[in-house]
Amino acid sequence: MDFGLSPRADELRARMAAFMTEYVLPAEPVYDRQLAEADDPHELPPIMRELKEKARAEGLWNLFLAHGDRGAGLTNLEYAPLAELAGRSVIGPEVFNCSAPDTGNMELLALFGTPEQQDRWLRPLLAAEIRSCFAMTEPEVASSDARNIRTRIVRDGDEYVVDGHKWYTSGILDPDCRLIILMGVTDPDAPTYRQQSMLLVPRDTPGITVLRDLPMFGYTDRCGHGDVLFENVRVPASALLGGEGEGFALAQGRLGPGRMHYAMRAVGFAERALELMCRRTLTRTAFGGPLAEQGVVREWIARSRIEIEQLRLLVLKSAWLMDTSGNAAARTEVAAIKVAALEVAHRVVDRAVQAHGAAGVSDDTVLARLYAITRALRIADGPDEVHLRTVARRELAKYPKELAQA
Repeated sequence: MDFGLSPRADELRARMAAFMTEYVLPAEPVYDRQLAEADDPHELPPIMRELKEKARAEGLWNLFLAHGDRGAGLTNLEYAPLAELAGRSVIGPEVFNCSAPDTGNMELLALFGTPEQQDRWLRPLLAAEIRSCFAMTEPEVASSDARNIRTRIVRDGDEYVVDGHKWYTSGILDPDCRLIILMGVTDPDAPTYRQQSMLLVPRDTPGITVLRDLPMFGYTDRCGHGDVLFENVRVPASALLGGEGEGFALAQGRLGPGRMHYAMRAVGFAERALELMCRRTLTRTAFGGPLAEQGVVREWIARSRIEIEQLRLLVLKSAWLMDTSGNAAARTEVAAIKVAALEVAHRVVDRAVQAHGAAGVSDDTVLARLYAITRALRIADGPDEVHLRTVARRELAKYPKELAQA
């Protein structure tokens, strides 16, 4: 395995690191202040528009997209350290137009969209002229098993009609959201994994009602997490993404790279938390000396460094496998990093919170927000238990069937 970066990726990493230091990290308090002062908590702060313009001018734009001729054309291995750098800031991924759910939606459109669909939706998403959301999770069922989805999509002449209830539809409250990619059941009598389809639903289609904005551990997300009702929502048949019955396969194709991106950014979360922990414990005095001289604190720091390095290697191995052997070959590793990445990031953040004392649970640092994010992401895109099930099933498949019958 060769985890070395190409000259182009290495140059991009150096430029992004400088951009993060010079522009993004200093902009965090400005972003928070502008958001707090806005009439609409979901309005894009002016500083973000400025950062996006700078990033695009610098060529640090759409780096996640390897498909087609519109993205940066980087491999997963080349993108991994860039996503890690962006993940060091809560606002980082959006600055570079590399934030969820748009990234997964753009990948879907790039891979499966018709030329007309790409022109209408992909082009403006790549230019950050619009935002999008992904409607899959439902409150009435255990959505960790996508076969449970109840939202119905019924063909009616030249149209599809949608009726259903979704929630945690992330991004739908962003004023710039124009597109909903929705997953629902088109044929309940088809084989299990051929029952569902995906539709491209314009946000302003009649019959869509956002019932409420759902906070996450008390935090109101800038883009919003909507509780959404779809009642007799009609779209033309041309709004079908892929073919009927392909929704489950498309979802897996979307969520696989998405889990990789989460893991890459989680390394950045952990690195930011470890840096804050080191700075805090070196400058805070208790019991006659810096906190960093306490044995327990040194153990936190040492274990955090060890765990981050282990995680980074697993992420790079997964990225390398996806590049060299395809997404299917890396399925075990991708499932493993989704669990490991957020567990490690959350554990390191928790130590940093403890090291900061009262400041760690306040809004004076980014730690409380990172604590909420890393905990919530252990559920997003499939809870840990689903991925552990995948890893265990594939591990047990290596052994003779006779053992299972013993």
